[in-house]
Amino acid sequence: MTGSDIPSSFRLAYVPGVTPTKWVRVWHERLPRTPLELVQTTAADAPGLLVDGGADAGLVRLPVDRSVLSAIPLYTETTVVVIPKDHVATAAEEVSLDDLSDEIVLHPLDDVLDWESLPGRPAFEPPATTADAIELVAAGVGVLLVPQSLARLHHRKDLTYRPVRDAPESRIALSWPEAETTPDLVEEFIGIVRGRTVNSTRGRVGADRQRPTEKAREKAKDKQRSGGSGGARQKPAAGGKPSSGGRSAQRAGGRSGQGGKRTGGQSGQGGKRGKPRGR
Repeated sequence: MTGSDIPSSFRLAYVPGVTPTKWVRVWHERLPRTPLELVQTTAADAPGLLVDGGADAGLVRLPVDRSVLSAIPLYTETTVVVIPKDHVATAAEEVSLDDLSDEIVLHPLDDVLDWESLPGRPAFEPPATTADAIELVAAGVGVLLVPQSLARLHHRKDLTYRPVRDAPESRIALSWPEAETTPDLVEEFIGIVRGRTVNSTRGRVGADRQRPTEKAREKAKDKQRSGGSGGARQKPAAGGKPSSGGRSAQRAGGRSGQGGKRTGGQSGQGGKRGKPRGR
């Protein structure tokens, strides 16, 4: 892929509660010439945004329509109940749905949890948004069950939360429009969220970026040429086979190498017996 073939930017949608910061940082390190544009959207609008081409990929909440969108699940969030700090449930480390059976449980219209049956007592009128529901909890009207990331997003000093062990959970996934061939930049981002290193990235953009430069190829050729010359092979390693020049010196000094070993051994023994006689 040439530089002109690479899209000018990569558009990443994300839903409330998702923090793409760490993945965006890795993107900028690996593809500094390809800007990443963040597109904030609601959980309900995210699938339509991807289908309509408003973003190249998105960090969304499952489920999505797999006939039009591909998706890779990334992680599952804990569900918590948001309560006032003076609520009786703060005495426990976690609660169950049965513990909330007498509570007014708020279910905003943008609720992201997949309920088979709604817990607790219903409110007179459901709040329009999660933010509105948070305000009602602060006013003492009821309690709210949400993924933990949304409780943190809407944090207030007068509210806290506790995990709900038997509540449905929300799953976050990376999703993009279904196609026969996954776009190169989407492949790059898939590698980033899956923790692949630069060398293991399967996207063609990453492969092109890792091709050796002309200077690197010339350096490798020079190294091969210098390795093929005889100069580096003249000196044998310690204990290795002597060169032809060394064998000639041995023949000049004695009948064979074996004789030389015997002479050396006798000299060693003579040294132990006493001083050699002078001539």
